[in-house]
Amino acid sequence: MINIKENERLEMLNHSCAHLLAQAVQHLYPQAKFWVGPAIEEGFYYDIDLGDDVIKEEDLARIEKEMKKCAKDGKKIIRHELSKEEALEKFKDDPYKIDLISRMDENDTVISCYSQGDFTDLCRGPHVETTKELKYFKLLKFSGAYWKGDSKNKMLQRIYGVCFDSQEDLDACLKEIAEAKERDHRKIGKEQEIFMNHELVGSGMPMWLPNGALIRKQLENYIYEKEQKQGYLHVYTPCVGTVDLYKTSGHWDHYKENMFPMMKVDEEEFVLRPMNCPHHMLIYGNKLHSYRDLPIRIGEFATDFRYEASGAVKGLERVRCMCQNDAHLFVRPDQIGEEFQKVVRLILDVYQDFGIKNYKFRLSLRDPEDKEKYFDDDKMWDEAEAKLREVLDGLGVEYFEAIGEAAFYGPKLDVEVKPAVGPEVTLSTCQLDFLLPRRFELTYIDSNGEKQIPVVLHRAIFGTFDRFTAFLIEETKGVFPTWLSPVQVSVIPVNPEFHQEYGEEIRDLLLNNDIRVELDVRNEKLGYRLREAQTKKIPYTIILGDQEKENRTISYRLFGQKDTTTVSQEEFVELIKQEIKNRSLRV
Repeated sequence: MINIKENERLEMLNHSCAHLLAQAVQHLYPQAKFWVGPAIEEGFYYDIDLGDDVIKEEDLARIEKEMKKCAKDGKKIIRHELSKEEALEKFKDDPYKIDLISRMDENDTVISCYSQGDFTDLCRGPHVETTKELKYFKLLKFSGAYWKGDSKNKMLQRIYGVCFDSQEDLDACLKEIAEAKERDHRKIGKEQEIFMNHELVGSGMPMWLPNGALIRKQLENYIYEKEQKQGYLHVYTPCVGTVDLYKTSGHWDHYKENMFPMMKVDEEEFVLRPMNCPHHMLIYGNKLHSYRDLPIRIGEFATDFRYEASGAVKGLERVRCMCQNDAHLFVRPDQIGEEFQKVVRLILDVYQDFGIKNYKFRLSLRDPEDKEKYFDDDKMWDEAEAKLREVLDGLGVEYFEAIGEAAFYGPKLDVEVKPAVGPEVTLSTCQLDFLLPRRFELTYIDSNGEKQIPVVLHRAIFGTFDRFTAFLIEETKGVFPTWLSPVQVSVIPVNPEFHQEYGEEIRDLLLNNDIRVELDVRNEKLGYRLREAQTKKIPYTIILGDQEKENRTISYRLFGQKDTTTVSQEEFVELIKQEIKNRSLRV
């Protein structure tokens, strides 16, 4: 979907349409008071106080109709400039506008408002010239929104919409919105019982249901095998650490606002860990290392906790409790290039396995002028950034640079992936770190018997299992490849009374070959049970009738197909086992 904020004309059009919405609401709800109505990436919204009235789904069409009527009038949109005193008088009956005006400095700010016919709104602008330009719009949804985003304040009603210059552009946008809704991992996750949330557990704290837990376990097994082959050593560490641990690492100074509050137990002060590197530093430092031992690659599937604003929390995509596919590579300076290259190659290998093609590399660098956010060591930064560029150039990988996006301890490589719908998401990352080994006083003995400080590469291939699963759900619309599917085969006897025994035999055969299977012998019509298997998006559906029972064969359909193939039991088992073993993308 196009980013409205990146197109000057569309931003102006959508902001003007927010005013058109407010004008229509004022006609229909004379008691309405208005807070703010900005253009946003996806269109526009307006926060409104309707008193005792509550917006319902059917009200959107009524408001749209009134908006079209106002637009058809073609009133000019006229800018007026006011003194602070004049503005306070003009909007004296609207406490929300009074609040905005009261916080303006009359010596520094030009207070302006825009009028269109019988409606005037406080606004900086700019706007289109007449309401006639606002032809192609659609109200999309509504929600509650606290005044000023503060839960202590009154709940206002927020109405969202979008506006374009042509019906063609609007239709394309609405089609993409519908596609995004169809792919939304929260919707599919609920339908397929992958994960759930509950207010008693808390916002941003998803619980993986059996189906989701099975998918996640398969992902863990997959990446574990990859890492084992590259010599990673996997560990388990606690989900908490003392405040002193994060003061030592520097996260307390640079990341405290993103952590959960400190808790005191006996005489110790703890926090839920937001990342795993401090724990892994201590594991490395647990014993003496020779230069011959390096690189040492420590991996962990680690649960972390980060504070995300409630408005930013979204399903599995953005959470407060997450499981990272994390690792820290302790290397000699002469090994940086080779190890960084291996990480990039592993990322590319994984993306190929999952059919991820639409992505780009972002080299995140420090802002040299920012001496507070970043560790102040120009030589370290220059060397680190040059090394990453050298490796990427050597691999022939295309990348772009982002100043000011580095971690506080070093530059990093982020992989931004374009999903089927919606904005880009960052999945994989690899960060170069000269600082934390110093803070934790980590060393190794070099060939001359002298102590040296290792360099650390922080890397996550999947990022978090949570976000990666959300990405997969939306990419596949919940139609997982066989190796990932919670149920791989549905066995459906045509007539349970006569064919159930053979169905149980086939079920047991598949279970004994580590194939995930369910037997459907419900007292329902065959067509209903077949549709159910399709609804659950099960890769293989086996249909067993008289012929299959007599010949001891299996007739199966692939998901989304109507053709039936009949094979021997042995052929079917071998077919599906090979597909699972190869982790085929065919669904």
